[in-house]
Amino acid sequence: MSKQRRFWALISLIVAGELIFSLPFHVPRYFRPSLLEAFNLTNTALGDVFAVYGITAILAYFPGGILADRFDPKRLIVASLFLTAIGGIYFSTIPNTFNLGILYGYWGFTTIFLFWAGLMRATRAWGGDASQGKAFGYLDGGRGLIAAIFASVGVWLFSSALPTTDLIEATERKSAIATVILSYSLATAMAALLVIVCLPNQNKENIPNSMPKKTLLTVLNRPAVWLKALIIFCAYCGYKGLDNYGLYVHEVLNVSEMESAKFMAYMAFLRPVAAVLAGFLADRFLASSVIKWSFLLSSAGYICNIIVSGQVALANIIFVTLMITFLTVFALRGVYFALLAETQTPARLTGTTVGIISVIGYSPDIFFSPFAGRILDAFPGAQGYTYYFSLLTLISLTGLLTTIILIKKINKGRV
Repeated sequence: MSKQRRFWALISLIVAGELIFSLPFHVPRYFRPSLLEAFNLTNTALGDVFAVYGITAILAYFPGGILADRFDPKRLIVASLFLTAIGGIYFSTIPNTFNLGILYGYWGFTTIFLFWAGLMRATRAWGGDASQGKAFGYLDGGRGLIAAIFASVGVWLFSSALPTTDLIEATERKSAIATVILSYSLATAMAALLVIVCLPNQNKENIPNSMPKKTLLTVLNRPAVWLKALIIFCAYCGYKGLDNYGLYVHEVLNVSEMESAKFMAYMAFLRPVAAVLAGFLADRFLASSVIKWSFLLSSAGYICNIIVSGQVALANIIFVTLMITFLTVFALRGVYFALLAETQTPARLTGTTVGIISVIGYSPDIFFSPFAGRILDAFPGAQGYTYYFSLLTLISLTGLLTTIILIKKINKGRV
């Protein structure tokens, strides 16, 4: 494949890899206070809606991995993008809580069963043997850039649809949110067209006709699979933890809904920087080393947040500590799948391995948001966020310990 075709293939994977999740996650992340008002939701109710997505996703990861090892990832990616975009049209009608849960269950199927393992398989194939860190770093860094760009556009659309006065009517807020949702739906559908044009079909000889005998047992018997799953579990909890940062600065630091959305959009621009840098460091050193230091710095950032949480006079320090955890969490996301190569996972087992790892690694989709929502609703204000950051600290330290264990096993050749 020529350099130009490789470039555009990567661009299509990056755009698809982010926009597939823009409808279920971007709007709640970047517009959390306004979304809660527009849909008349509590933190607990929104967390339960996310749990429906998480349950569907967990059920879809493993069969989706097998599917990705048997079919051309391009076809799976295109189908998932179009189906997800269709769901966005319904999302824009501001459905009630029950129907919102059904929609998120539908998205759990379209974004995971048809998409996730195929994206990982295509990205690993793009990176080859020598550039796994760069491949996954470029993927997540590029996804971060796409997220930041569309979040900024979304904030602009949202602000344009609102009155210039501080008093926002319910109908005006709903209309503004619907405008943002429809823009994400259109972008998701356009991403499917980009994949059709730019991503080459996978060679038929690289797609097995059936699942190899004993493949599942082979994957399950590898200790590294379980350690990688726990590492991703801890890192993903950190990523889910970012969703409430906008609400934190709104409720505790007393910034407006609009300023909260702007803060989250600005922070999204840190993702490409952190992920790409982590990818280069992973190829220069090792992905496991980058992950170890990222967990260590995340833990330090959370502890600082616990110490200064709620002290408006120390707002600048709080924003810096939040920025540190944004950077480290984005770095983790950029390289944790580069562990596939470092632990010598056979290419033919990529989809199945990703499916098994993802069942555990992304299980926070089921429980993290409902649990966090209940903490924040039960303990309003700074106290709730002190408990929230304490939980994230414990999880991050668990990730650090797990990474140290994995490094020792890699050094001993017991993966």
